[in-house]
Amino acid sequence: QMELLGHDFFVFFNAEDEGINVLYKRHDGNYGLLQPELD
Repeated sequence: QMELLGHDFFVFFNAEDEGINVLYKRHDGNYGLLQPELD
């Protein structure tokens, strides 16, 4: 979905941990995932 839209990142709600996550494409072509912890 992210590649079809031409975006480098995708923000989504993770139902497993009920948090907001960010999937992003790295400069080396791989993907990274940010899972911030909220206090």
